[in-house]
Amino acid sequence: MNNKAIVNWKKGMAFDAEINSHHIIMDSSKEHGGEDKGARPKPLLLAAIGGCSGMDIVSILEKMKIVPDEFLIDIESHITEDHPKIYDEIHLIYKFKGANLSHQLAQIEKAVKLSMERYCGVSAMLGKAAKITYSVEIED
Repeated sequence: MNNKAIVNWKKGMAFDAEINSHHIIMDSSKEHGGEDKGARPKPLLLAAIGGCSGMDIVSILEKMKIVPDEFLIDIESHITEDHPKIYDEIHLIYKFKGANLSHQLAQIEKAVKLSMERYCGVSAMLGKAAKITYSVEIED
């Protein structure tokens, strides 16, 4: 499957990204000449790794017959000071809530590891530029 993106300048620092018929607005902060009408491009990379890995994990957990009540990924990063400013560290905190999930911790950790080390293409790409780490938190 090939993906395509069209990034269309709107005005100022704003762009409309059309990705496979879906739209995302990107803009800069007011202090950098934008109007703060959309996400910044670099943080979208963090959302992409979270979405990619999250989809993997949901799919793997469904096969394991594990369905959390809640699942979120808190993504922290460190950006370099010199130009080009890039992420050199990314840490994903996988947070699961649900009854008796602590008894399934090993399986949940296995699903996260499979995503991060085998399936998530975004993680594989970003891992070439940044140190990527992760942890798992369970709340029953």
